[in-house]
Amino acid sequence: MRALVTRLDSFGDVLLAGPAVRAVAARADHVTLLCGPHGAPAARLLPGVDEVIVWESPWTGFRPPPVDRDDIGKLVASLDADAALVLTSFHQSPLPTALLLRLAGVPFIAADSEDHPGSLLDVRHHRAPHAHEAEAALDLAEAAGFPRVDDGRLRVLPPPAADALTGDGPYVVVHPGASVPARAWSPGRCAQAVRELAAAGRRVVVTGGAGERDLTAYVAGGRALDLGGRTDAPRLAGVLAGADCVVAGNTGPAHLAAAVGTPVVSLFAPVVPAERWRPYGVPHLLLGDQDAPCAGSRARRCPVPGHPCLDTVTALDVVAAVDKLVEVA
Repeated sequence: MRALVTRLDSFGDVLLAGPAVRAVAARADHVTLLCGPHGAPAARLLPGVDEVIVWESPWTGFRPPPVDRDDIGKLVASLDADAALVLTSFHQSPLPTALLLRLAGVPFIAADSEDHPGSLLDVRHHRAPHAHEAEAALDLAEAAGFPRVDDGRLRVLPPPAADALTGDGPYVVVHPGASVPARAWSPGRCAQAVRELAAAGRRVVVTGGAGERDLTAYVAGGRALDLGGRTDAPRLAGVLAGADCVVAGNTGPAHLAAAVGTPVVSLFAPVVPAERWRPYGVPHLLLGDQDAPCAGSRARRCPVPGHPCLDTVTALDVVAAVDKLVEVA
């Protein structure tokens, strides 16, 4: 059987699909993962994936492209599967994707859907209220005939050793960036946390993407090793795997840390629910006011002056949380 799993949004979302992908892979001869460009680096890290197809859909992402009939036609012509699992967040509809899969001739399609799917779905599943995204994907896979085959934790392929980047000795990672500003701790607070962690005797490594070099340099401030722009997805996985703990917001690297088994201090802005998006399957501590006025707003920029849900968290709060998680580990 040739199976197709779709998850069209971000890096972290694709990582959260990993346990469901493994469940599908246990029953399928070939698994294709259809994802967007932001999720592609994560897709290539997942065990059980034989092929990755990258396509930017007009209904996902922060700046979706216009509808292009020729582009959609090329995608439909490229898809070949006997069964498909359409994975979406709790607030997204799977039906546009399901329509394209039907046009591609996929005979069996399963998805979570609150909307009436007509003939687009063979399994219309209703996710459990408040389910974590990883659990919801596993539940859907089971409803579609792909029962879970392991502990259901996040996993990635073994990452490369990071010693050449990080140097010798234990360290804590601080990842200051996030895909949207509302989910990021302020740079000043991050820099204070680096100073306090260093003063407490911790060696600190600061990570960030190619477009975050100025941010990571400021946060590192000469007191931490600055790896901004120096790690692709596999190398970042290696850096996170070697850490005693990771300090990050609700962003892809927090889920990557969970996938390599590293505890996470999660600076979690409640613009999306922590019950659905918290670090999954590893020891973690949530910092931030989960009852703040922005809770559940899905805001990309903080709607409350001063970003109080996160900036009321202090550097010393982070040091205490790191100490607690490192002791547990």
